[in-house]
Amino acid sequence: MPAEKTPGHVKVFQVMSTNLISSGTTAREKVNLRTPDVMAAVQEQVEQHYRSDIVDKVRRAGGIVRVGDTTVRLAKEFGFCYGVERAIDLAYAARKVFKDRRLFIVGEIIHNPEVNQQIASLGIKNLTGPNKQADIAELGPDDVVIVPAFGTELSIQQQIKERGCQIVDTTCGDVMSVWKRVRKYASESATSIIHGKAEHEETKATSSRALGDGKGHYLVVLTLADTDYVCNYIRHGGDKQAFLEKFRGAYSPGFDPDVHLQTVGVANQTTMLRGETEEVQRRVRQAIVDRDGADAAAGNFRFFDTICGATQERQDALRELLDVKMDLLLVVGGYNSSNTSHLAEMGEEKLPTYFVLNASRLLSRTEIKHYNLHEKREVVSHFWLPPGPTVVGITAGASCPNNLIEETLIRLFELRGIPRQQLELAA
Repeated sequence: MPAEKTPGHVKVFQVMSTNLISSGTTAREKVNLRTPDVMAAVQEQVEQHYRSDIVDKVRRAGGIVRVGDTTVRLAKEFGFCYGVERAIDLAYAARKVFKDRRLFIVGEIIHNPEVNQQIASLGIKNLTGPNKQADIAELGPDDVVIVPAFGTELSIQQQIKERGCQIVDTTCGDVMSVWKRVRKYASESATSIIHGKAEHEETKATSSRALGDGKGHYLVVLTLADTDYVCNYIRHGGDKQAFLEKFRGAYSPGFDPDVHLQTVGVANQTTMLRGETEEVQRRVRQAIVDRDGADAAAGNFRFFDTICGATQERQDALRELLDVKMDLLLVVGGYNSSNTSHLAEMGEEKLPTYFVLNASRLLSRTEIKHYNLHEKREVVSHFWLPPGPTVVGITAGASCPNNLIEETLIRLFELRGIPRQQLELAA
């Protein structure tokens, strides 16, 4: 459930009251996870794992640190957002409050391997995905299940409820806003066209809500090329089987493009590029206008801005940073992080950009291992760090902790012949 701010900005969270079992019995009593003593212990633990004194100092100094002929510029906004901090705090708090009970999580809490390893080290076992450690069928009423910041599919949530588990819901409020929107579309018999990645946990969770009471439909589009294909079908119709084959795995059961593209509403995965989502909605709206005329299109097309505020802030901050002359950009974070990937895409349009998991990928002055967005794999590039006076930009997505930024800064300066002590004095 959403956080409530109290005087002094102390956040209070409660366990989601969803211990409804199949017989329809009442929910178990809510449990406050954010008592002062629990939070004091959680904050100490979280800061120990993720905080960075160097990054904090550089930020206070305007985001710029110079040592010799090496200058690093940090984007004004990067790293953990409020929703991510909330999810991590709740996971740590759950471990302390339910210290004698088994804890599980549905997938990854966020898209960062180091953070997920820390969560696993607390004894919290994964119920889904490639790192699955347990089955939902094994759960019982004494077990506690954490729902990650992305949320989860309704079918998975229902299975957990039926096992009688206590649920700790860390779903981001921005994600829940999208769910509200697609449920409204379904209630109005409008198909949700979702701009996002069909395989992403958030989009799967949103798609399940787009079904509404079971009569709603959805179609997921990733690219503007996908959008144009859909728009052409809206305008002219076409080969239904070819359409369904192209979008296999990205539409609702029973979806029929001849029927379910008559009235549509556009929504999005919250971590997409705002400009691209706006272009998706513009193109779809124009296709509806071309097919139905302006008057009828007003009733057959819906749109609501559901881009996450933190995602937008990080994109805006990088856009501002890219206006400054720099030699290269480092984007730090998990390779499966959607919002981080989009930051790398933005950088690639302007200057040499390297999307790195962490400092270990800065192999040497001449070699760097980084994620190639187009080939979807890590590659090694050579002669990435220029000699002489150099300006490097650094940013990170909402799922990257500051300690990883610090380690990247330290490694970068080390490769330029500048030890950590000098960096700390300059920061």
